[in-house]
Amino acid sequence: MTGRARVVVWLFVVVLGLAALGLGILAAVADLDTTAQIATVAGSVGGLAAAAVSGYALLRPPAAPGGAPAATAAGTRSVAAGGSIGRAVTGDRSRLTVSPVMPRAAGAPGSAQASGERGVAAAGEVGEAITGDDAHA
Repeated sequence: MTGRARVVVWLFVVVLGLAALGLGILAAVADLDTTAQIATVAGSVGGLAAAAVSGYALLRPPAAPGGAPAATAAGTRSVAAGGSIGRAVTGDRSRLTVSPVMPRAAGAPGSAQASGERGVAAAGEVGEAITGDDAHA
């Protein structure tokens, strides 16, 4: 659950708690007929609000599966991509004279984690990874 959703949930809980407390105080101070009428109106408003929230949840566009692609590169000179990588070069003094090898397909967005020195990770395909020093391609 995101931070914003947590705030909304806690705000909802606080508002409901205050409403229950207010109805309890009203029942202690006023007569039961007045309390019942106010509780009926509050219940109707709450039911309409719940119906509106349900309608919104049904009609909004669905979220992307898995959320945003997460690509994490933790090691020294490591490379990570949430999609495909055409060419990743992490070596020193590399001389590249040919065009990079491109992946055959773009691949679906996803998560990838590269750990360790000069690690390469992709959720899709990797066309070419050159990780050594003094590489010639």
